[in-house]
Amino acid sequence: MLKGEKMDYNKFCGILNKHIFEGEKRDLLKKLAERPERFIGLFRPTKPGAKILQHLLQSHEIRFGDAIEELITEIIADLGYRNLPKTIRDSNDEILSLDQYFTNDSRYYFIEQKVRDDHDSTKKRGQINNFKKKLEVLHNLHRNNLVGIMYFIDPDLTKNKNFYVEKLGDFSEFYGVELRLFYGKELFEYFDKPQVWDNIIQWLTRWKNELPDLPEINFDEDPEESFEEIRELEIRHWRKILENDTLWSEEIMQVLFRTGETLRLVSNYFREQHSTPYRSLEKLLREKLSKYYENR
Repeated sequence: MLKGEKMDYNKFCGILNKHIFEGEKRDLLKKLAERPERFIGLFRPTKPGAKILQHLLQSHEIRFGDAIEELITEIIADLGYRNLPKTIRDSNDEILSLDQYFTNDSRYYFIEQKVRDDHDSTKKRGQINNFKKKLEVLHNLHRNNLVGIMYFIDPDLTKNKNFYVEKLGDFSEFYGVELRLFYGKELFEYFDKPQVWDNIIQWLTRWKNELPDLPEINFDEDPEESFEEIRELEIRHWRKILENDTLWSEEIMQVLFRTGETLRLVSNYFREQHSTPYRSLEKLLREKLSKYYENR
């Protein structure tokens, strides 16, 4: 995608796929190395394949929020606004990250966005306190030229709407700035571009219809592609995976590597590195291949 290219369906899909799917095999192996207890153990009601699917689906939900953040940033630029650096510092030199921060050179806008308004009481208070911290810093910079927006993308969930309306009203009166709460299309109606939301809904529907019902968890479906993604996993993560016998005895690894073909490519890669740590990894991997894949 070229920088400055206007949003269309292909760019829309590219951003979603980049955030949600790229690197997920490597990230899954990293999670297995760092937090194996999340996947193994007798006191779990799910088998290995189901547990991995559960993890991937949850990961996709989280990554979706990151993708939407980038999409909105790109759309804001398409609307003629200038995006500003998204990190600021408060009076204690703490770094604060903004979801959206942009200007038309007369007014300065910041948006705190979430996918849906379904937080419990603790999270909703954390959300509004986070908004207030950023409001304080940005008000010092822009005074009455500031507009603050809390935005929830999914318009079907408005669990805490009354709470946010009350709090934003209090903040607006105290600081003397315009603060808004929007759901779904309302954000684009505010900027007089409601058709942008219509495009998002159309593209998102099409993109979802093109997805498989469930993510593919067999890394050996395309060994070369999987190898290219996972070979750069850090040595320490490979070591933890290869030394954790339970990951293999409970067949977590065999669910991911059905035939062992990708692991054989990894073993060859280890051997070609000509260094002691990689020789150690190769020995460990050869032992696992011999024990768990010799008849596959």
